[in-house]
Amino acid sequence: MNKTKIIGRVCLIALSVWIALTGASLSYAETRVFSGNLSLQKYGMGELRRFGFLVYEAQLWAGANPAEPPIALQLTYKRDIAGSKIVNASVDQMRELGASEQQLAVWGAAMAKIFPDVKPGDQIVGIYRAGAATFLYNNREIGQINDPEFARLFFGIWLDPRTTEPKLRNRLLQTGMG
Repeated sequence: MNKTKIIGRVCLIALSVWIALTGASLSYAETRVFSGNLSLQKYGMGELRRFGFLVYEAQLWAGANPAEPPIALQLTYKRDIAGSKIVNASVDQMRELGASEQQLAVWGAAMAKIFPDVKPGDQIVGIYRAGAATFLYNNREIGQINDPEFARLFFGIWLDPRTTEPKLRNRLLQTGMG
């Protein structure tokens, strides 16, 4: 075995030990977002609670303007939730932001094909690029909706000033949270 291969293996072993000892790792969302040639940085984070129960933790990645694409929003669920409930809640929130019933019918059907049932620890990541929203579930792409108005209103659930969760919005839009 030549010297270069030995050094390479020693470095690999040292890196593996360092990761194991420090607990350092990138979440799948970070890996996916950064490997997709999106110039995003961890921005803010917060929690959604209902009746005192933690529903999910949210984390936002953004470029210079966190309210404009491209952005990525990761939700790490802390409870069992049916995919149909995620869809219905999303439709209700988008209705509050001004979506028409016709749009909501189309988008609700599209989301119903995408969003799975989740359990504690599952992650859904939404990536908002101009004109489209792409969704990942536990490190695999599960769907895309190519509609700029859908993408704007869907991410508006968390980022629009008219959100029903202004405290979460403020936490997501704070810099230096990651």
